[in-house]
Amino acid sequence: MSWASTEGSRRSMRSNRRRDTKPELAIRSLLHAAGLRYRVDFAPMGGRRRADIVFTRWRVAVFVDGCFWHGCPLHATHPKRNSDYWLPKLQRNIDRDRETDEQLRSSGWIVVRCWEHEAPVEVAKRIEHLIRRLRT
Repeated sequence: MSWASTEGSRRSMRSNRRRDTKPELAIRSLLHAAGLRYRVDFAPMGGRRRADIVFTRWRVAVFVDGCFWHGCPLHATHPKRNSDYWLPKLQRNIDRDRETDEQLRSSGWIVVRCWEHEAPVEVAKRIEHLIRRLRT
């Protein structure tokens, strides 16, 4: 069974960006304006699992999660078509997120997760406060 039920669905899903999404860009812009420097789309533990924003010196990994892909409790939707394919896939994403958090924390990293719907200003303030606290 194909993952896309229609050609329109296929085009829509293929157009989703893995990095440099609007929420990420907004948060990064605010952090940069605050004088913070970071790595983008970086794998803190090596391998394929990448954080959106990483402060290597302070071992902070920031993930900006999409509501659909990562199961936002407020905005997640469940596909009606191809649900036999999509529901397990979306659950694997959530499980992988929890596993990644656990691996990073056990390696001494601080994990910050935010949702794409959160106000970039609030997310950036939260991250900036954390980094400034770690600096002292």
